[in-house]
Amino acid sequence: MHKADFNFELPEGLIAQAPLARRSDSRLLLLDPVSPRLEDRGIRDLPTLLAPGDLLVFNDTKVLPARLRGRKDSGGAVELLIERHVSDTEVLAWLRASKSPRTGSSLEVAGSRVAVLGREAELYRLAFDQSVMALLERHGEVPLPPYIRRPNQAQDRERYQSVFARVPGSAAAPTASLHFDAALLAALAQRGIEHCFVTLHVGAGTFAPVRSEQIEGHRLHRESLEVDDQVCAAVARTQARGGRVVAIGTTAVRALETAAAGGALADYRGDTELFIYPGYAFRVVDAMVTNFHLPESSLLMLVCAFAGREPVLAAYRHAVAQRYRFFSYGDAMLVFPAARLRETAP
Repeated sequence: MHKADFNFELPEGLIAQAPLARRSDSRLLLLDPVSPRLEDRGIRDLPTLLAPGDLLVFNDTKVLPARLRGRKDSGGAVELLIERHVSDTEVLAWLRASKSPRTGSSLEVAGSRVAVLGREAELYRLAFDQSVMALLERHGEVPLPPYIRRPNQAQDRERYQSVFARVPGSAAAPTASLHFDAALLAALAQRGIEHCFVTLHVGAGTFAPVRSEQIEGHRLHRESLEVDDQVCAAVARTQARGGRVVAIGTTAVRALETAAAGGALADYRGDTELFIYPGYAFRVVDAMVTNFHLPESSLLMLVCAFAGREPVLAAYRHAVAQRYRFFSYGDAMLVFPAARLRETAP
């Protein structure tokens, strides 16, 4: 398939630049390709759109203040975005500068000396002279996505983070989770809808474009995740009673499907480069809540794999016409599959 097959026209004015007053004020577009139907709802309608016995799977990763600014020894400005912690003092990071620093050179970042150890694909391997986590807490900035064209604000520390974030490690938020507040979680529980947590640390590479014209040639960035035995047990109970597994966000989808790659869901701790695009057979996920994604992005391709390219792109055209808010601080969709896509485990 061609990446142009996943393009759509998006007015720049629909790209959300800030969160709404309340998390659960967001709109929700219901897409059920089997009906087929589109319904304009609100995220607070979610308890009535799901059923008792369904299971929500959230990603509980916590976004780090992962952006740092500094200078090369030559005086040129540099901007770092920490992608992965190798140790307490060593990281892999995206680096922006007018001229790329050489291996063996050093940087000064927030009062810390940083040695440039080399490159690993697009990332730089850097060694700090002090704890990176401590440095980020004192000097780091919230790594807002590149399409948010404003300076950081105080509210971003709270709002570019889910209310249940607990495992530090992400350079970007699992944005479908941003719509949930205490009142909505309570309403879902009262309806008899359970939830559990996986952890997938979202990398800044989630914003990287698909560069291959044929999407089958694209390689997704590597991210670390954990799916524990409690999640496996919750999914098994849900399936046994005929409930649905509802992934909250594409990161939860990728975590579950990675952990089920062997044929059945099993506890998993490690990395994933799973790229889901049309033709993929889902093993675990029965529905998903997801934000609206960039044109030609791997995230949009994942949603199209689940609900069908034409129904999804039609839903996006509807969302544009109805002026939904797009991307990280934008609105959401509740998506059901185009057919029973879950693969029968061997």
